[in-house]
Amino acid sequence: MSLDLSPLLNGLKWGEYATTHQVTPVQLHETTVALYATVRELLADCIDAHITFMPIDPHAKDPDAKPGEENIGWGLGHLVAHVTATNEENACIASILARGIEFNGRLRFETEWQTITTVEQTRQRLNESERMVLAYLNAFPDSPNSVILRQFTSEKAQAYFGDLNGIANFLLGLGHMNEHLAQFREVKRQALEAHPIAS
Repeated sequence: MSLDLSPLLNGLKWGEYATTHQVTPVQLHETTVALYATVRELLADCIDAHITFMPIDPHAKDPDAKPGEENIGWGLGHLVAHVTATNEENACIASILARGIEFNGRLRFETEWQTITTVEQTRQRLNESERMVLAYLNAFPDSPNSVILRQFTSEKAQAYFGDLNGIANFLLGLGHMNEHLAQFREVKRQALEAHPIAS
């Protein structure tokens, strides 16, 4: 049964969640599959114009974005690029920690969101990402190390995320994807208003 990630939306830290819920790799696998399926389902009836639609987002603020993109709304293609990259990075780091290897850094590559312009490209990116994330999970040993912890280089990030072992770090990517589902739904709503699907 996949995990209920709603407590993570209410301020519970990933490490605390992983410990109190005794999260297992099997649950991580099931939750990964469920989350990717949810995003695919959200995009199932979209057309290409919905993928490139730029939504209105008065709360848009990304200080790490490229110059000029700090306050733009994220379209569906942009969201797919972002959540898949974050999931892959955290799954990769998790597989290292689970093997008992210390790692404190970043391992991130994000597809340029401007290159995702069609529904088919979102499907390809989601399918590819799910395969990669599950491959990292399959790299976990039978008894994942729970003592080696990720330490964030940013004090702000460390305070926000806390100490994460392999299970918790994998969960970090899933929790992040789950957090963005409401944004996916709102952007799709705006895109459908701008480009209605003919019945």
